[in-house]
Amino acid sequence: MMTLKSRRQRCQRCLRPDTHCLCSLIPSLPSRTRVLVLQHPDETQHALNTARFVALGLQNSQWVVAEVVDDLEQYVQQPGYRACLLFPGEQAQELVAYQAQEQPLLLVVPDGTWRKARKILHSNPVLATLPRVTLPAGLKSRYRLRKAPTAEALATVEAVYYALDILEPELDFSALLQPFEALIEGQIQAMGAAVYQRHHLD
Repeated sequence: MMTLKSRRQRCQRCLRPDTHCLCSLIPSLPSRTRVLVLQHPDETQHALNTARFVALGLQNSQWVVAEVVDDLEQYVQQPGYRACLLFPGEQAQELVAYQAQEQPLLLVVPDGTWRKARKILHSNPVLATLPRVTLPAGLKSRYRLRKAPTAEALATVEAVYYALDILEPELDFSALLQPFEALIEGQIQAMGAAVYQRHHLD
């Protein structure tokens, strides 16, 4: 008797197929900065989504999946932190390293396409009250498989990595990118070099 082939089993932690589990590459890094990722629900099942890597790889982080976040004030009003929104804008201040004894940031990071990230902002008025911070211009993404509006558009895990690298230069956060890089390489291998070169290289 024939039976239907079952779906590939997935790791319940990284959500990758068991045969391509990335958990061994996910670090557990401390940071002064607290990171709050607000992920649009449409992104949760995307094969190349990286918000989970941030939540799993940073000890001082929180991950919320919602377009409208209930009680958002409770998430951003954390004692000992200055909440700010990592998102470009005319009034956004470029991040710089902490000064001695400076209160650390609670970095709120919308996760989704640009359209969905803006939708999160518009759906949560509390975010409009937060000061905006941004990354320096000229950073290049390694996100070679997903279409982006500009060459400088970064994956969420990349944006968080660069932010922490600027704020806390005395620490090494490069391990945060390891599962992301392995994910990209795995996707390239799966599609084949010829297909990748045809569709993703200039």
